[in-house]
Amino acid sequence: MKVAIIGGGAAGFFSAIQVKENYPNAEVFLFEKSQNILSKLKISGGGRCNVTNACDISELSKAYPRGNRFLKRTFYTFNNQDIMQWFESKGVPLVIQSDNCVFPKSQKSQSIIDLFTNETSRLKINTLLGMKANSIIPKDDKLEIHFENKQPLTFDKVIVTTGGSPKKGGFKWLENLNHTVQNPVPSLFTFNMPNESISKLMGVVVENTLVSIQGSKIETQGALLITHWGMSGPAIIKLSSYAARLLNEKDYNFNVKVNWINDKNNTNIQQKLLEIVQLHPHKMLSKIKPFALPERLWLFLLEKTNLSPQKKWNELGKKGINKLVQLFTNDLYTVQGKTTFKEEFVTCGGIDLNNINGNTMQSKLVKNLYFAGEVLDIDGITGGYNFQAAWTTGFIAGKLLD
Repeated sequence: MKVAIIGGGAAGFFSAIQVKENYPNAEVFLFEKSQNILSKLKISGGGRCNVTNACDISELSKAYPRGNRFLKRTFYTFNNQDIMQWFESKGVPLVIQSDNCVFPKSQKSQSIIDLFTNETSRLKINTLLGMKANSIIPKDDKLEIHFENKQPLTFDKVIVTTGGSPKKGGFKWLENLNHTVQNPVPSLFTFNMPNESISKLMGVVVENTLVSIQGSKIETQGALLITHWGMSGPAIIKLSSYAARLLNEKDYNFNVKVNWINDKNNTNIQQKLLEIVQLHPHKMLSKIKPFALPERLWLFLLEKTNLSPQKKWNELGKKGINKLVQLFTNDLYTVQGKTTFKEEFVTCGGIDLNNINGNTMQSKLVKNLYFAGEVLDIDGITGGYNFQAAWTTGFIAGKLLD
């Protein structure tokens, strides 16, 4: 049996290894269009490679704005615990951080790259670079791959692991096989706020915020980082993922609503502010930071509400208290544009999951053609989830089941 894997990224390498371990006598070829393999894996996690997330399956499946139902079933076949065990069994020890992100103990993505290249060499998997696939032609029960400036090659089975594409045109060769492609749009990005003075607080981190897109029900929580261009941090990055399509439709011009203390109970907040008034009536507003807000942010918010930092807490009055409650829970900022999150380019979109058999990863439209990784309309929030989707779908595709 001859098997081709098209795409030399995480899903491609893992699929190729699975195929060869399941079918030791098969001839396995791994084709990569560029001269570099595993390039995205190399830079991920700041060069440390966040291989997965150690949460339970229920939490794991919730981390995918697109593809969560599809993946939830597949996680019972191969999940985060399975991939952690796999890496450890292959001699790559892992560490779990306090946020459940999982990294190689070496803190170097090269440990993962070395494992994959050593395994493909040991298993005698043929890795060929500079091989760009332009089309796949079904012929009887076989598949003929046409490459740019190369002779076509015929295979019994093909797994496509070419990753995401910034434009729909990148999926044209797969659309030609009658697959439906969900339009790719960016996911995982930070918010640009060129006309918002909050950027002067660059470097300030607020640990527990609730952020949402004004006019929608999409909201996420977590730490928020103020940058010289606007806002970033886990809360914002997650929001960009869940709202990816909506924000693309808005051409990245929208308002983001920030709840600085992650509390929607206005009465509760009001009560806590009144307690400060009772305990510290003659203290200046600048001297008491409610809800442990960073000092620079607290002074900025006072300025925004036209409340003098020298004002005493017992001089606030009901109107002043209400101003603060409103600002803590419903602070609006205008976003005009986005910035790619680090070097990690992620898109939502790709091959429609309705075209794929989730038990095998085989195309429902083309026999013996399989898919794995980000080429599918699956994407996760930051934290190791996108790699987990690659491992899971790659593991299943590598079984080559009909």
